[in-house]
Amino acid sequence: MLDLAGTVLEAGERELLRHPAVGGVILFRRNFESPEQVRALVAAIHAVRDPHLLVAVDQEGGRVQRFLVGFSRLPPAAWYGTLSRQDRERGRRVAGLAGWLMAAELRAVGVDFSFAPVLDLGSVASTVIGDRAFSPRAEEVADLARAWVKGCQSAGMAAVGKHFPGHGSVAADSHTELPVDIRRFQDILMADLVPFERLIRAGLEAIMPAHVVYPRVDGLPAGFSPYWLQQVLRQQLGFQGLIFSDDLNMAAADAGGDYPGRARAALAAGCEMILICNNRSAAESILAGLRDVDDPAAHLRYVRMHGRGQGDLRDLRLDPRWHQAVRELTALQHGDSLALDLTP
Repeated sequence: MLDLAGTVLEAGERELLRHPAVGGVILFRRNFESPEQVRALVAAIHAVRDPHLLVAVDQEGGRVQRFLVGFSRLPPAAWYGTLSRQDRERGRRVAGLAGWLMAAELRAVGVDFSFAPVLDLGSVASTVIGDRAFSPRAEEVADLARAWVKGCQSAGMAAVGKHFPGHGSVAADSHTELPVDIRRFQDILMADLVPFERLIRAGLEAIMPAHVVYPRVDGLPAGFSPYWLQQVLRQQLGFQGLIFSDDLNMAAADAGGDYPGRARAALAAGCEMILICNNRSAAESILAGLRDVDDPAAHLRYVRMHGRGQGDLRDLRLDPRWHQAVRELTALQHGDSLALDLTP
């Protein structure tokens, strides 16, 4: 999965996307000017290949929302956790509305899926996760994430849980350094893995592992670890969906070696679609070594990530569900006084 330079698909990028090892495109804020523009960009990407390349974006809400103008502003996930502790049923209902709203608006411009929800446990120790997590409490994360995913799926979009097996207990940001989590496997199993296990049982379509090393469990970061991805995720938890790597251009991915080495290590560990962003020369070096990569089982999993149904934003805004979702989320962000709580 690659990125693009700007708001239109350039000729050189179109040719790059025809490479047989390319499976998708991730969009960033620099690729967005307006809903109309991004709809045309997504259509151009989809027209490159048949079946079409997957198009994804990070549209979690809060600090991580790439498309803004013309899209509903979504609160951070921690708002639903705080709301749930006041009124559990309302928290779940609003989380479901938010999942539906995010997915319905993205599907209206053709985007296949968002890399969400975050299934990490919230903690004051982790600024990179922080309010991106629903709650510090595993059961609450599982409860709210399930509602959010059901809403997302009802709008025709698959969900991607991240960052397996849990990024919330480390202070370091994997974008700039390699985080180390010194907890025992049993501690992780009884806490961080609970939301992943519950969402896998509920049919979660995809998972993204963390660029975090857990030295008391395995010496490799989770995204490069056959132990975490094959023994724990596939065998112990029974996950049958697609495994994405996190961005191989992040500093924490240095543990995988040079760029072709990182790609090979991630694929060998069990990742089925690898992300390489904001480094075109690295992407080209990886593609040069991946011409013979072909995984029939992964192709079947890719199919589940294609968005289902596509309307138009103007039509969507006539839908009573859209008005209800916007009204509830606006009240949540501006009318209710919710102090975010990230302490267990």
